[in-house]
Amino acid sequence: MWNKVRLSSLAVLFLDLGLVIFLIYDFGFKDYQDLRQYKLIVLPTLVLALILFNLYKYRLFKRQRKSNISPKINLYYLSLLVIVEVVTIISDFEISLFDSFFNLRYVIEYGLLFYFFIRISFLVRKIYAIYFNPAILFVGSFAIIALGGTFLLMLPASTTHGISFIDALFTATSATSVTGLIVVDTAKDFTSFGQTVIMVVFQLGGLGMLTFTSFFAYFFKTGSSFRESLYMKDIMGNNDELGGIMKRVMQVVAFSLLVEALGAVLIYTSLPNSDTIPNQGFFAVFHAVSAYCNAGFSLESMGLYDINLRFNYYLQWILMALIIFGGLGYHIAFNVIQYVKRFITNLFRSKNKIFISRVILLNTKIVLYTSALLIVCGTGFFLISEQHTNLIEHTTWFGKLTTSLFSSVTARTAGFNTVDYANFSIPGILFMIFLMWIGASPASTGGGIKTTTFAIATLNVFFVAKDQPYIEIGTRRIAAQSVRRAFAIMAISLASIGTGILFLLIFNPEFSLLQIAFEVFSAFSTVGVSMGITASLSDLSKLVLILLMFLGRIGLLNLMIGLLKNVSQADYSYPEENILIN
Repeated sequence: MWNKVRLSSLAVLFLDLGLVIFLIYDFGFKDYQDLRQYKLIVLPTLVLALILFNLYKYRLFKRQRKSNISPKINLYYLSLLVIVEVVTIISDFEISLFDSFFNLRYVIEYGLLFYFFIRISFLVRKIYAIYFNPAILFVGSFAIIALGGTFLLMLPASTTHGISFIDALFTATSATSVTGLIVVDTAKDFTSFGQTVIMVVFQLGGLGMLTFTSFFAYFFKTGSSFRESLYMKDIMGNNDELGGIMKRVMQVVAFSLLVEALGAVLIYTSLPNSDTIPNQGFFAVFHAVSAYCNAGFSLESMGLYDINLRFNYYLQWILMALIIFGGLGYHIAFNVIQYVKRFITNLFRSKNKIFISRVILLNTKIVLYTSALLIVCGTGFFLISEQHTNLIEHTTWFGKLTTSLFSSVTARTAGFNTVDYANFSIPGILFMIFLMWIGASPASTGGGIKTTTFAIATLNVFFVAKDQPYIEIGTRRIAAQSVRRAFAIMAISLASIGTGILFLLIFNPEFSLLQIAFEVFSAFSTVGVSMGITASLSDLSKLVLILLMFLGRIGLLNLMIGLLKNVSQADYSYPEENILIN
């Protein structure tokens, strides 16, 4: 029996490696006529081997009376792929069977790509059982996405004229951290395959690889382990009981994909009926995902400042809605939806009404009030400061309001641009830096120090001035640990940003302090807006920004907690002593 288990595990390893090699070659290298025969041989052989192996595993588990449904699901899935491929070939038959199969092989190819992602999901579940440190796994998952994206972007089929390792790593890290800073033109320097890789990377970076893999593992294995639930509870910052964690993961992924799909449809309807924007379907999907994930990548060389999009206010309002949804976080959306459902239910009840006074959590109130205040203040400020710069070309008040509002929204980690930031006034740039530093909300797709951190730190100043030991809002008291964490995050962010500015000034002294500061704040807060100097930076400066983007996305405090949380703590405490401050 042990030999059978070892042989089956070895067969899994070889099949997975064969699948990886084939997918990399098939998608990453251009089709050459003299090599097509090898694809026609390898592809059916690989599919047949996968079917036979899963059939063997299914019978083995059935004979041993073990409950493992993954081979059965794999069999159904692979068989469905074959059936769909055969039907597609029959319906669109060409001169010969080989020509038809070669030209229509994308059904099998994309199906195998999805199958490989499911295999990765099962691998992550096994890692859960071996290594138990959520913070380190969280950090490691983003590192794997960035390195994997770098490798894929360096494949010949990804770019039009090739790309250096530094530029590929910068682009992949920018996508993983949903920043949006670019050193090469996404529209011109990447092929459709390369652009798709970037979109998949910032989708995984926005929602989190562990969220997606847990979703697929849970969906295809109908259950979750205790440790897996603990991981997702820690990573998502959820207060639900363990039994409801994986259900919440399913809701997060389903809600996100639904919002992105709706956004893509609305974006498609907003595009002009002309050839100015080619492949409008892919354009709509790409920008919907980019906006919801607060990534800021665009398929136009000038971004939304392109002359065909700059005055498309309908498109900009759609993107703003997606950015705000993604930047608020899943917990806020679910909490508000829960309140609305109960409120509507009460409207149709005359008796036995549901108690809704405590449905909206304090965290939700802080996030919503702070976000609304920052958006309104930013819009008002840019309306005043940019009247003689970027708002001149917008002749209507609605256009000026939309442009100012979009600048205020996108500054909070989205990274799109409907204006030229190099033309911003000095006060406008400084206020933009302030908004970038604050960023989005916790457990969202955005970065920055987060709205709750800024709100708690600001409230703490007033409560300290009033000589009150705790922050109290309504009938609730903010935990002291939250206050300490907020100030730790602020201190770490300022130290990281200050260090980054110092290094960039050394490596690129030709740029001004304001240009460098704007770039560093944008990178650490994972915003992605730039004053146009990113592509001109030296390789050393790019490496600094890569590190800042990565740390800004994962949170340096999370990394420190993952490294230091297992340090043994003493059961005693020393006498307290006051330190003179100010």
